[in-house]
Amino acid sequence: MYCTVAQARAAGCTGTDGEVIGWISRAQAVVDAYTQQAFEPTDLTVAGTVSPTGLILLPRRVRTVSAVRLGTGPGDSDHTIPATAYRVTSSSVLGQVDAVQLAQYGYDDLVAGAESYSGGWANLWCRWGSSALVDGSFGYDTPPPGVDLATAMVAAWSQLVATGQGTAGGGVAPGGIQVDDEGNNVVIEPATSDDTGDGPSTPRATTGVPQADVLLSLYRNDYTLIGGA
Repeated sequence: MYCTVAQARAAGCTGTDGEVIGWISRAQAVVDAYTQQAFEPTDLTVAGTVSPTGLILLPRRVRTVSAVRLGTGPGDSDHTIPATAYRVTSSSVLGQVDAVQLAQYGYDDLVAGAESYSGGWANLWCRWGSSALVDGSFGYDTPPPGVDLATAMVAAWSQLVATGQGTAGGGVAPGGIQVDDEGNNVVIEPATSDDTGDGPSTPRATTGVPQADVLLSLYRNDYTLIGGA
């Protein structure tokens, strides 16, 4: 779990240990959706685009990669490539990014289309297109600092909403933020001199708890999850 039962209770959760664990589980889903991250090892399938240099940037912290499949766009065939034809890097190592780097200059004379006399691996990458799916284990080994406290806050707020002590639709979360049923900030702010129109500001993502948003802001990304198990 992203936080302990004791942390959730300290943030305001009440009930049996089982009930508190249920609120923590619900809060974890909110935290994952807000950050587009996973803070414990999770088996996922994520999508990427192959750059001209053969680099596939991945939308989650990489732990291990079990398969890389190219040509996964509409109407494409699915080609699983051998592990010898790529290398994996992870942001868990300082200075690296989460990515798969396809071999550009190597070859394998035992693989049709990747022979040395055909242009090697680069010949296949050009044929198979720029779409990719990567299967593997993603996420942090353990929740990093701040995620535990944010999860505890969101668990307590979720319980308040569910028990009628807080209101999700148009309600006000701790800190005074106004949220809708999907957890978006819908507060109407005064127009400034730079505004070009009237009306409410564009909703922005939030966990519903501003303090939790601040704690989680370091871990947000803008990628979208494609599939998971």
